[in-house]
Amino acid sequence: MFAVVLGVLLLSGAWLMAAEEKKAAEPYDEDTYGPEAPIIWDKPVKSVVFDHKIHTQANELSCDSCHDDLFTMEAGAAQEKDDFTMETLYNGGYCGACHDGSTAFASNKRCTACHIGVRGKARLEGGTAAAAGGHAKE
Repeated sequence: MFAVVLGVLLLSGAWLMAAEEKKAAEPYDEDTYGPEAPIIWDKPVKSVVFDHKIHTQANELSCDSCHDDLFTMEAGAAQEKDDFTMETLYNGGYCGACHDGSTAFASNKRCTACHIGVRGKARLEGGTAAAAGGHAKE
């Protein structure tokens, strides 16, 4: 009996790994999943990152899940609005519509998932934190 259970578990694990490898091997289609390059907001604070790939390809959301009700379809447009603040997110606006603690992790949790800091921004852009206005040693 133990051998049967072990076999089922191993087979299930192999199937899941094969499914993940297939998904990872799929070419990224910007028409389906949105821009591949992450959006890095500078307001209201520097170095907040949004990655379409995580939301659309990995979590299977469609573009109309967020556009045009929560966000206009223009990179960076949200940060120009006066109400693009953490308080608005905490109250269910913008990212907070899903990042409510039920649908996805709450806006006031896991801060570094989005707030990548000056050094994180520099790494994404291929530079150093000092060049990006940070305090890193060269």
